Amino acid sequence: MAYYSYECLDKNGQLINGQISAEGISQAVDKLKRMGLSVIDLKENKPKKKSSFFSNEKKPTITDLALFSRQLAAMLAAGIPVTRALLTLSQQAENKMLKEALETIHSNVEGGMNLTEAFSLYPHIFNDLYISMINAGETGGMLETSLLRLSEQLQKEKVLRDEVKSAISYPRTIAIFALVMFVAMVVFLVPVFQKFIPETSDIPAITQLIFNLSASWRNYYYIWIAAITAIVSGFILFAKSKTGRDLWEKNKFRMPVFGMLLLKTVIARFTRTLSTLLRGGITVVQALESAGPTSGSALVSETVKKTVQGIEEGRSIASTFEQSGLFPPMVTQMVAVGEESGTLPELLEKIAEFYEQEVQTTTKGLQALIQPIAIIVIGLLVGGMLVALYLPIFTTVSSSGGI
Repeated sequence: MAYYSYECLDKNGQLINGQISAEGISQAVDKLKRMGLSVIDLKENKPKKKSSFFSNEKKPTITDLALFSRQLAAMLAAGIPVTRALLTLSQQAENKMLKEALETIHSNVEGGMNLTEAFSLYPHIFNDLYISMINAGETGGMLETSLLRLSEQLQKEKVLRDEVKSAISYPRTIAIFALVMFVAMVVFLVPVFQKFIPETSDIPAITQLIFNLSASWRNYYYIWIAAITAIVSGFILFAKSKTGRDLWEKNKFRMPVFGMLLLKTVIARFTRTLSTLLRGGITVVQALESAGPTSGSALVSETVKKTVQGIEEGRSIASTFEQSGLFPPMVTQMVAVGEESGTLPELLEKIAEFYEQEVQTTTKGLQALIQPIAIIVIGLLVGGMLVALYLPIFTTVSSSGGI
């Protein structure tokens, strides 16, 4: 699918600019003619690659999108036309990328493009879930309701992400602090202690190892920096490669403690998204196809693809979930009950609420567990370093008869 910028005249002779998606330029022209527009200029939009490192534009946050969705729903409920609502919200949007997108969406919708197609021009801002809900609301004449459900979904997604971030940020901060402290001690503290030890002293192996490490870091720092940079760069490139991503996907749920936290997070996100889509009036197949990629797990996406194939062959969702071995029995049983009783959206929401609570509980437990462990590790690091440095001094004083 390609995107084209057009300049046309409407039936009143007014000049209209906008964008349209089509398989080719001839299809784009046909679309514009069906909209009652006379084409003056039509050209394909070539994607511009921007370096995210140097770009000042920040992608809209979940909070930005949730606020926009709620505001648009409120304006539509007040009887304001969608084009005017989009124009107003584009003028007051604080995020530059979202502001520019809304301006173009307003222009396209005003030019005759449907809302779903206008939003789908910005997949880097509005994901599959967002587009599917807009499509369902626009098709079913319940856009306001779809936007409110979207807003609620995005708010819960933010809470879930914050819980996971809080669980990961604490040990990461402690690890960085411990590493910085260790490097500072080896580079600055070790040489000071080394001056107090006579060259004729018998130095223990652990102390000599620390002395050699300190001398190497201070004298050949450029080699260490180059080596560490090469290792980190290689690791990042591998992690971004298909092999690295596949390896991570296969093993991330097996990690001690954190693996279970990630699995609960993925299940909570997937079930809530699926529930939101089904409540929005979207068909089961379309809802699964949209919820899979937004789950944050390639394994879940693959399971969803198999589920869609199973549905087309007459199998149930629960049976495919059970065969995957990814979902806990509680999830598969509740999905089975939901399919049988026709209450699948409600039970999926209950599953999501349960696992969101589990994530919150696990996060608090991790923080309570990691704090004393971090203190012990830092204590052993500092204490072990000081003992190794003082040991030759004690040995020298003892051998000279000072003790």
